[in-house]
Amino acid sequence: MYKRRRQTGLAAGLFLLVASWGTAQISPDCQTAIPICSNTPVNGGTSGYGTDDFGGAATSGCLEPTLSGYIESNSAWYRFRTGAAGQLGFNISFDPSEDWDFALYRASDCGSLGEPVRCNFFDNRDREVYMGVGEDPSGNADTFLYEPWLDVQPGEDYYLLINNFSNTNSGFSIQFSGQIFEDHPYDALDCSIISNLLGPPVAACEGDAVLLDGTTSSATGYQWYADSGSGFSLIPGETSGTYSATAAAMYRIVVDLPDGSQEVSDVQVGFSPAARSEPVADAMICSGDPPYYLPARDAEALGTQDPGEFRVTYHASNFDAQAGIAALPDNWSPGPGNHTVYVRVTSLENPNCYDASSQFELEVLLTPNLDFDEQVYICDNGGSAFIGLSQAEPGVAYSWQDGLSGPGRTVSQAGTFTLTASTGSGGGICTAQRTVEVILSAPPSISDILVEDLSASNRVTVETQASGNFEYALNDGAFQSSPVFEGVPAGSHQVRMRDALGCGEITETITVVGYLPFFTPNGDGQHDRWHIRGIETLTDPVVHIFDRYGKLLKQMDGTSAGWDGTFRGRLLPGADYWFRLTYTDSNGQRVEARYLNAHFALKR
Repeated sequence: MYKRRRQTGLAAGLFLLVASWGTAQISPDCQTAIPICSNTPVNGGTSGYGTDDFGGAATSGCLEPTLSGYIESNSAWYRFRTGAAGQLGFNISFDPSEDWDFALYRASDCGSLGEPVRCNFFDNRDREVYMGVGEDPSGNADTFLYEPWLDVQPGEDYYLLINNFSNTNSGFSIQFSGQIFEDHPYDALDCSIISNLLGPPVAACEGDAVLLDGTTSSATGYQWYADSGSGFSLIPGETSGTYSATAAAMYRIVVDLPDGSQEVSDVQVGFSPAARSEPVADAMICSGDPPYYLPARDAEALGTQDPGEFRVTYHASNFDAQAGIAALPDNWSPGPGNHTVYVRVTSLENPNCYDASSQFELEVLLTPNLDFDEQVYICDNGGSAFIGLSQAEPGVAYSWQDGLSGPGRTVSQAGTFTLTASTGSGGGICTAQRTVEVILSAPPSISDILVEDLSASNRVTVETQASGNFEYALNDGAFQSSPVFEGVPAGSHQVRMRDALGCGEITETITVVGYLPFFTPNGDGQHDRWHIRGIETLTDPVVHIFDRYGKLLKQMDGTSAGWDGTFRGRLLPGADYWFRLTYTDSNGQRVEARYLNAHFALKR
């Protein structure tokens, strides 16, 4: 796969957009990396890189220097330790207009990070909202921003660098993923690395109550404080070891111990916008339509919620929607029938804030099937043909453009006929159209038959002025599409011509003979007599020769030596003369040979 390199036109900005609930979850240096275990860290933006954690190195794995001159520009460092074995990944969500990178190091000391085991330094020109290790939770399999799953063993220490490359950054959230969290939901990560009494920072959803527990054995008293941005203030009346936090703030517990000392512990609690999956109306499409574009329903699912803060995904089951897995593709092509689509709305800031309570029905109506010939031929001498479908589909209505109904009909004239089929009712109707052209087919007719030269084998060509789909046969031979016959011997033959579509057949008797177009009776021994070659193959052939006025000049039979150009001993002048050839056919009838160019010239 080809991966695009980073766009060099982006500047390594130092702009800071700080979330209103503090910056305790941000550390720009590896040495003070924020420990995380079982909760999702959310930060409100990075600001600078602190000290150079790479000692002036030009690269670290896939990471390269930014315009700050160092590998880091606006960085955040985290560390975690695995508590079990399995497949581990994480999703880092952020604003699609921003450009973030990450590198994951398997190390227990910032002084010996080594090369990253997973690293991504590709630009976000596709405006994606997730990067990480494993699989994009939105189902995008073509993203450049994900690296392969990580197989881990218990007790492995990791450092995670998240670095902002763009001019602005509005923060990110981290959500761990992978089979390890299904097999070991409570100890996939080792929380012993966090020594804070109140535990790691907490990212919750608006409307949730976060129970903070600082209960300490032998404690003699508790005081709770909150800092919403202007310093810690005592929370009146809160004197137990637990406190239910419902607002974003830095919380502090002061524990009074029997020896007069106190233990102080702080924890950051942040709230991301709660997601709502609004009702989505049912829909209907036709099976022949283009793929159904699911994001077109996002506005309904979001309602008044900002699409820049929430992501909408669609799923084939409630289980998938609740788990946030197996999202349907944007362009979805379901089969015919009813499909329940489950809608999930997820906060981009904190993927744990989601709602998958709405669903809608997508009905895919089966578009009627119109499968019949689009060209039909009928004979122009009173023929007819059936067009359309022989049988109707259940629940389908059929109409022709001329007002007739039904899936099929019989026609007896040429023209264009369009059938419309529809199913459904109201606004949910699927239609299909198909047009058939009815063409007249002319009956066969022979205008001429040409015989080329008389030899042992002759060529015979059938000519016709009619246009159509015709076939030809000689005597009892098979029909062929060509009107030309090669190797025809002299004699009488039957030529058959038929319409291939069944619109009639005709038969003509032809006589294959040969003769010179002229003769020169001058006594030089060359063409002194005119005669017809091949008539010996006929029964009782008789040739009559006439002048231009129809006067009979000569009669010859099959034994005649030919005509010498005289009449009653008198030389006839050079001119054109005509002849007629008759013979007895196989039925004993006297017939005249047709399709002969029955004239020749006498030259003196």
